[in-house]
Amino acid sequence: MNQNAQNSAGTATGAPSSADPQHPLQGQRIAVLVTDMFEQVELTGPRQALQQAGAETVIVAPQAGEVQGAHHDEKGDRFGVQATLAEAYPDDFDGVLLPGGTMNADALRMVPEAQRFVKKMQDDGKPIAVICHGPWLLVSSGLVQGRTLTSWPSLADDIRNAGGEWVDREVVRDANWVSSRKPDDIPAFNAEIVKLFAELGKRARNG
Repeated sequence: MNQNAQNSAGTATGAPSSADPQHPLQGQRIAVLVTDMFEQVELTGPRQALQQAGAETVIVAPQAGEVQGAHHDEKGDRFGVQATLAEAYPDDFDGVLLPGGTMNADALRMVPEAQRFVKKMQDDGKPIAVICHGPWLLVSSGLVQGRTLTSWPSLADDIRNAGGEWVDREVVRDANWVSSRKPDDIPAFNAEIVKLFAELGKRARNG
């Protein structure tokens, strides 16, 4: 079943931000970067929070068609890919969400286009929201040096070996990054990423 939801906001990137406090992300366009076997709830929960805050979300993947969600190690629903990495330009987005899932994150970290995408987002100071195994892409992209973040605990050594500081907290804010450990942290993660995108997404658009 294709669970790709219709976004409530279709305003192009660069539009003025909304003054509506109920929709602080109005006018923002957020990339959700995944491949097959991503942890489904780590996409659907944060995506719903971003959309309810007024953002448009776009599922971006290495391949066209659909991507397979997962509930831990079991297959979940399939989701429509709205843009491939070959079609998606970081300049067209206000930020990026990186869901986890072991197989998803381990595959995505090896995709050069995915690495280039997050490097450009970081170079532009745009917000990056990452959960569970998602930080593997940031490690492989050489972005973790000097950063403080959390993740699924098995990534702690990878993050430390890459020069980052790993902490065991449900949500961590470090400049333009917000990170969380696992699905149980999603309520806190959602609240913090809406704040992150409201603050830094607007700043990125306004230069």
